[in-house]
Amino acid sequence: MFQSKYIPISLLFVAIAGASFAAPNQDQSAKQDMKNAGRSTKEAAKDAARATKKTAKKVTHKVAQKTKKGAQKVEDKTKPK
Repeated sequence: MFQSKYIPISLLFVAIAGASFAAPNQDQSAKQDMKNAGRSTKEAAKDAARATKKTAKKVTHKVAQKTKKGAQKVEDKTKPK
């Protein structure tokens, strides 16, 4: 009789004790969240810089093409006939 009376209570105690060891440390989680946010910001800045560099190269190339085209037109107009 004694054993059957305390078995549910002891099982409940074991379950609660086990759950307390499995709980994550909240301080570590907040610290890790800040680290992750910093890394994400860093990667976003790198992506933006790469996109800017790529766009700048495209624009520079296009300007050079148009300059050559314009220079050719001027040369054709000023060529003696």
